[in-house]
Amino acid sequence: MKLIFVYNANSGMINVIKDIGHKLMSPQTYDCFLCNLTHGTFREDQKWKSFREGSSIDMEFLHLDEFEKKYGMKHSYPVILKQSSRVEVVLSRDQLGHLTSVDDLILAIKSLSIKAN
Repeated sequence: MKLIFVYNANSGMINVIKDIGHKLMSPQTYDCFLCNLTHGTFREDQKWKSFREGSSIDMEFLHLDEFEKKYGMKHSYPVILKQSSRVEVVLSRDQLGHLTSVDDLILAIKSLSIKAN
């Protein structure tokens, strides 16, 4: 099983600069719940990074434009998908929007990996 994390953001340096500006000027309207959980304004959250690097779960991280090009499908972003014999949503945009901390995200992912075993 592989988890595919798709951010509600496009790739590229110009988009990174726009996203940083948005996070600084109007963080309450920034529309990538997954970005908010896994990253601060300028860098990856340390707790998340430690979890990600220490996990045995196969994870792929993509911006929405990269995901759509690679997989040829669209979703409501951000989203976390599971790829085994097919690709399916395991944490939807709405579900991610209800998570309030990186700890909540880590617990949700650990729960997914337990269900897969």
